[in-house]
Amino acid sequence: MALPPFTRITVFRSPDNKTTTAVANAKWKTTRLTGGSARTTQIILSRGASAATSCGSTSARVRASDPMTMLHRGQLVSGAGGDRVASAERAAACGSLWMEGIAATAPPLAGDVDADVAIVGSGYTGLSTAIALRAAGHSVVVLEREHVGFGASGRNAGHLTPVIGKDLPTLALLFRGRARALVELVELAIEHVERTIAEHAIDCAFEPVGNVMAAVHPRQHAMLDKAWKAAGALGLAAEILEPEAMRVRDLPAAFTRGMLMRRGGILDPGRYVRGLRRVAEAAGARVFERTPVTRVEEGRPAVAVTPAGRVRARAVVLAANAFTPALGWLRGTVARFHVYLFATAPLGDAARAAIGWRGREGIYTAHEMLESYRLTDDHRIVGGAKTVRYGYGGRALADDPATFAFLERVFHDRFPALREVPVTHRWGGPIAFALDFLPAVGVTGAHRNVYYAAGYAGHGIAMGSYAGTMIADLVLGREGPGRVLWGHRKVPMPPEPVRWLVAKGLIGAFGAIDRRVDRLARGG
Repeated sequence: MALPPFTRITVFRSPDNKTTTAVANAKWKTTRLTGGSARTTQIILSRGASAATSCGSTSARVRASDPMTMLHRGQLVSGAGGDRVASAERAAACGSLWMEGIAATAPPLAGDVDADVAIVGSGYTGLSTAIALRAAGHSVVVLEREHVGFGASGRNAGHLTPVIGKDLPTLALLFRGRARALVELVELAIEHVERTIAEHAIDCAFEPVGNVMAAVHPRQHAMLDKAWKAAGALGLAAEILEPEAMRVRDLPAAFTRGMLMRRGGILDPGRYVRGLRRVAEAAGARVFERTPVTRVEEGRPAVAVTPAGRVRARAVVLAANAFTPALGWLRGTVARFHVYLFATAPLGDAARAAIGWRGREGIYTAHEMLESYRLTDDHRIVGGAKTVRYGYGGRALADDPATFAFLERVFHDRFPALREVPVTHRWGGPIAFALDFLPAVGVTGAHRNVYYAAGYAGHGIAMGSYAGTMIADLVLGREGPGRVLWGHRKVPMPPEPVRWLVAKGLIGAFGAIDRRVDRLARGG
């Protein structure tokens, strides 16, 4: 029986957290799944449209003509650290442009294996670590709960920027003695990404066009001056673009003044992470997908435990970023927040001409919670960020339609000529922050053989990619530039409910500042 257009499937979670019931139009037969958390998710399907693309762990594609396929296939899967989410629920949340049509191709782990190093997670951090350790001669097993790039590595906006921490003025203020070394580290990380792309011929549409930190109103110009002054003091090449220079560069008219950072540029993050996978596997790393790690048992060897097997290893690397605390590690070090992006349809010639932007620089704004915009190689605009959400205790949050509507309103404020251009993709996902906004890199555990890197605060392409080198230095006992991070004692996160109150307070305060600027930009 085929469903009519725009069928609504609602997934209900029971109060006792023991059952999940899916109902199409509240009339269809139901299917039950065990596990889950108390929330309701709605999935709206139009006839013939794919709902899951391939973001679920066991479902491939779901169409309106077969609405229950995903639900019948949708076994609840333990994510990194025990997040239990039905693939039916994931379908509404995994619309990343970069990962469209991507599914797991490697088999899940079945049985026990031995390796020098077990890596939990297959994003930039996990794959770059696999590459670095294989170069040193170590046997490596990579365990991924879904498919390669499922997390932030396949969901970010694709800006390669020389930024570490919250922003340059904050970096200079908080880390006076180490700030220059931190900037040198992120510049080294950008060089590493560019060299990796070139040496391994990774086709990821990399454009070394730099990024512009842009104001949307003169009220933000002082922030640009502070950032430029900090960049100069820290040795980072940057250039102030006065309004006239912005127009000469043909940047979109909504952006009134800017600071150009020439290092870096834009790329397709999905193609980049898949390129890293190719390099890692060619080097001899073994990748297992659809293999959630349920726990890491300390010891010599340490053991990464999965539903159908175990990996015994001399060292375990936690490369799951925002999912790491759910595994029981780094709970006092990093916290999971959620951010959201969208992509438009490809722009036609008239729309492309209307906005200018000949240089195709990445753009992010001088807000407290920045907006980001960039062009793709097929002339879409990918934008978003702007708002951050936090779930109590770091719990996973379902995508929020109101957030996407808000992002699209802001997008139309910045690009009024594109109001008729449809948004074709909307997606969100978790990122990780430490209290000082710096990545957490180090070694922990009773036997000092559990290594980690997490908490890139939205700047993960450069630092996540270089994390493999830093972790390899730690594993091999080598000195390296990453000591500026791993030799730093992190400020611990406050416990709940204080953490929730602090997060909500900061998000509210930053949002209030940004809303005032946006009202002024609109002439209000």
